[in-house]
Amino acid sequence: MAVLSGFLKNKPYEPDKRTARLHHRLVYVQRFPNGNGRHARMMADLLIRRLGAPPFSWGSNRDDGVIHDIGELRKRYVSALRAADGNDYEPLIAFARS
Repeated sequence: MAVLSGFLKNKPYEPDKRTARLHHRLVYVQRFPNGNGRHARMMADLLIRRLGAPPFSWGSNRDDGVIHDIGELRKRYVSALRAADGNDYEPLIAFARS
């Protein structure tokens, strides 16, 4: 909770970037043996709502609202996380909003 509190108080970035940075930090830590990505997305969803921004769709924003290719979605997600490893959060934000 202290990490989330810090992201709520510290306001140097717009809500999408603050939320992407929190998500990346939580995934990076690998706190649990399984479910780290799900946990990080849940915490990111809580933060983005708390900041008053529209919720992320995490790659499921299609006309029919259905995720069609889980393998391709995961590749895009992992690629975005790797970009964030290099301090480039734009791919992660783009994925979260796609």
